[in-house]
Amino acid sequence: MTKTQIIGQGAEAILIKEGNSLVKDRIRKSYRNKILDKNLRLKRTRHEARIIEKASKFIPVPKIHETTESTIKMSFIEGKKLSEYLDIASKEEQKEICRNIGQNIARLHENHIIHGDLTTSNMIWVPSPFNLCFPEKQRANLNSSFPNQKSIQHKPQLYFIDFGLSFHSQRIEDKAVDLHLLKQALESKHYKNYDFLLKECLSNYKWADSQAVLKQLEKVESRGRYKGKH
Repeated sequence: MTKTQIIGQGAEAILIKEGNSLVKDRIRKSYRNKILDKNLRLKRTRHEARIIEKASKFIPVPKIHETTESTIKMSFIEGKKLSEYLDIASKEEQKEICRNIGQNIARLHENHIIHGDLTTSNMIWVPSPFNLCFPEKQRANLNSSFPNQKSIQHKPQLYFIDFGLSFHSQRIEDKAVDLHLLKQALESKHYKNYDFLLKECLSNYKWADSQAVLKQLEKVESRGRYKGKH
C-alpha cells in the first residue's frame, strides 16, 4: 500500500506525497456555488498542468503523471528547497544556483511564460542524485570509497515548482514584474547575501529581450518607491 502524507497546505490547495509522487489537490470553497467552484477548480487545474507541460520543454519541472478535475499528480522532486538551503550553501554553490535561476527565468520568459510566484520556496535544488541517495554523515566515507564518483554524477539541476499563478504573456512589463517578485523574495528571505545573489541571478538572465526587461524592471521599482513616499 502506497504511503501518503500531507506535506503542505495553502489557501488554494493541499499537497500530498504518495510514494514517489506529489498530488496537488485544489480545495473546495464552501462559500462558492458548487457548479462554479467545480468549474473554477477544473479550469485552474488544467491551466496549471498545460503551463507545466510547456515549461518542461525548456527547464526542469516536475513530470506530470495524471490530472483530474481538481488534482495534478506529478513526480516528487527529492532535493533541497532553496528557501531553506540557499543561505547555508557555499559561495561557489550559491553562484551555481543563481546561474540556474537566471537561466531558467530567461528560458521561461523567452517562451512567454510568466511564473507569477518566483520565490525560493518554489525552487528545488538537486545537487547530485548520487549524494542524495545517502545521509550526509555517510557521504565523506562514500567519497573516499568511490574515488571516481564524479564521473557518474549528473549535472546539478534547479527545478521550478508551483505554477498555480503562472500565465502566458509577451508583455515586457509582465516579465519585469516577474523579476521584481524574485528581487523582493531574495531581499526578504536572503537579505544577508542579497546583493551577491541578485547580481548573479540577473547577470545570467540573458535572452533576446533581456535588456528591455531589465530596463523595465527599473521603472517598476521606481513606481514602487514613488508610491512608498505617499
